[in-house]
Amino acid sequence: MSLAYVILGLLQQQERTGYDLKSECFDDCIAHLWPADLAQIYRTLDKIEVQGWITCTVEVQYDRPNRKVYRITPTGEEELNQWLRTHQPLPIWREPLLVQLYFAAQLPNEAIIRLLEQEMEARRKKLDECKAHDINSSNDPKVSREEFLQQLVLELVTRREQTYLDWLDEAIEIVRIQPE
Repeated sequence: MSLAYVILGLLQQQERTGYDLKSECFDDCIAHLWPADLAQIYRTLDKIEVQGWITCTVEVQYDRPNRKVYRITPTGEEELNQWLRTHQPLPIWREPLLVQLYFAAQLPNEAIIRLLEQEMEARRKKLDECKAHDINSSNDPKVSREEFLQQLVLELVTRREQTYLDWLDEAIEIVRIQPE
């Protein structure tokens, strides 16, 4: 998947500046799905503007720098719609901790446990962030379709983090009883 489609989806929701995309979306609601820094966002905005998927309007501001406001074009909407209908290949997961663990036989158990506990702390933090975004909309008839689908995605991310935490608990206990 390309960052371009994430940006198209966000611009379909509402027009935004590059800074708004970063601060309101990538730092908050989308962070657990697709991280991006400001430089990546601006490079992608430039690229998809050249492709005609978005347009940019400069809003003159007298007390601060001018704002570039981006909005999706009909061509961009068609592109996003086509992408939404296309099954994406399974992602390639890179798990540094699992690679470390795979080769960690030479480390003492305490060093391995320390790595696992550090990962557990990071995963707990991520789980807490997911829970902070939980709007528990599954049974609320007043929730929009968009919010319902976003909640469905968040539920999977939350379950994934909880499963990882459960595995880490088990892994720590198994390593504790292993002879060195």
